[in-house]
Amino acid sequence: MVDLARRLTLAPAILIALSVLAAAPAHAEADSVNRTDVTVELRPDGALHVKEQISYTGQVRRTLLTRTRHDDANDRIYRVTGFTGDGALSGDTITLKGSGKATIEYDVAGAVTPLSDGTEELRWYVVNGWSAPVKDAVVTLSGPAPMTNLSCFAGDITSATGCTSAAMLDETGGSAEFQQQNLGAGQAFTIVAGFPKGTSRGAPILERRFELAGAFTLSPVTGGALAGLLVLLLGGLALLYRTRGRDARIIDSESGGVVTPLRDGRFAPPDGVRPGQIGTLIDEQADVVDVTASIVDLAVRGYIRIDEQPRGAYDAPDWLLVKVPEAPLGELLDYERALHQAIFDGRDAILLSHLHGSFASGLGKVRDALYRDVVAQGWFARRPDSVRTRWTTLGVIVVGVGVLATVLLAWFTTYGLLGLAVIIAGAALSVGGQYMPAKTVRGSTALAHTLGFRDYLAAGEIGDVPPAQRIELFSRYLPYAVVFDNVDRWARVVSSIDGDGRRVDHLYWYQGPAEWDLSKFADSMRTFTLTTSGAISASRPFRRSI
Repeated sequence: MVDLARRLTLAPAILIALSVLAAAPAHAEADSVNRTDVTVELRPDGALHVKEQISYTGQVRRTLLTRTRHDDANDRIYRVTGFTGDGALSGDTITLKGSGKATIEYDVAGAVTPLSDGTEELRWYVVNGWSAPVKDAVVTLSGPAPMTNLSCFAGDITSATGCTSAAMLDETGGSAEFQQQNLGAGQAFTIVAGFPKGTSRGAPILERRFELAGAFTLSPVTGGALAGLLVLLLGGLALLYRTRGRDARIIDSESGGVVTPLRDGRFAPPDGVRPGQIGTLIDEQADVVDVTASIVDLAVRGYIRIDEQPRGAYDAPDWLLVKVPEAPLGELLDYERALHQAIFDGRDAILLSHLHGSFASGLGKVRDALYRDVVAQGWFARRPDSVRTRWTTLGVIVVGVGVLATVLLAWFTTYGLLGLAVIIAGAALSVGGQYMPAKTVRGSTALAHTLGFRDYLAAGEIGDVPPAQRIELFSRYLPYAVVFDNVDRWARVVSSIDGDGRRVDHLYWYQGPAEWDLSKFADSMRTFTLTTSGAISASRPFRRSI
């Protein structure tokens, strides 16, 4: 009795387990498209109207094939529009609604190709892109004219394997039926039909496929156009430089009196023209060497005294810049006054190694004053830095236009090389902008005489200058030697002279430490100019021009 009672108690549980096991295969059945019946109608405008009736199991979706490779340069586009029915189209993907059955409709453009003999070919991947296998597909095709031939393929997009069957439904050829069983997930069922000439106005929709190599194809057309455009653009830049950036020719003596010769016929610096001005005149930039030469010039003219500091064997050289009291600062030019202020900034003396902070900001005022000065001298019609900036900015803009043109031409055509010509021209304009500042006639004349004075300093000859005047006179020439990068040669000239037959222990503007005399001046001055230029460069990092 106990055993019978236990069996009766377990019976409900056993029945539940059996029902679950019986139902499990149904829920575990794989997703699939059991059957799809497709009706395709070719219309006179070349578009296909497609209606699909689908029976499916589980969750399935379909990705329409809307692009195929047409040739080496183009893709063929199949444009799907007018989607309706029991599904949602997002991009190229159809997600079915409902449970087990769905009907969808849409139009396709671009599936018809006119052939060379005047006939038309319809090719459409009528069943493709399903996420699950398709067990059975039946397609019915009709058109505005009788079909002349049929074929169909199954498998991959490029497959040449024939479909299950393809046949005309009547003798007139007005409609045809295609069938295919057991398509794998993602495979395509492609139908092909021929129609007489003029059946529709259909034509392929082609879209150029971007390929970097093809975008910059070198051909007689693109090569010739590139060469012609480069000649035109770069020739225009050369003409622009010749007419706008070339220094004015030296004519007659409009600038007479800018330069005065010494009694022995050698050139002296132009009367009242300072080393910083000459440095800016020569290279059209207010740069580090111009400031270094101006500091030496201020010392030679009695506004600053330079005291070389004693040092041990491993100490870095240093100099004390001392403000000369009661020096007539009102006689200084604007850029010299700005430089004097930047150095001392309310102090009476400062070590060269301590030139930072306010000195860096003061250099900007020195630069601006130098550029204003060379314009005021009549050497330039406009500030050289403004001219360079304007042309360089224009060059950058042209480069930007060239980049945009290159991208657009490369993306939509094969003439990307033409955009490169514009980029090259813009880059040439940016670089050439550095040479666009043009000297006036007065500036060109001053430069010619200045170069004569440079040749004299390069020779390093004392000549017949009276001994008593040599220290002062050749000290006055030293700042110009700094500008001309001749400081070594000319400093040796200064160190080799004396005033009255005795070795000079120091100069009136340069004081050395104990045991120092003028024979060491050349090494001291070379080190001083290098250290000063380094201090100025460090005040404005990574820039040679101030």
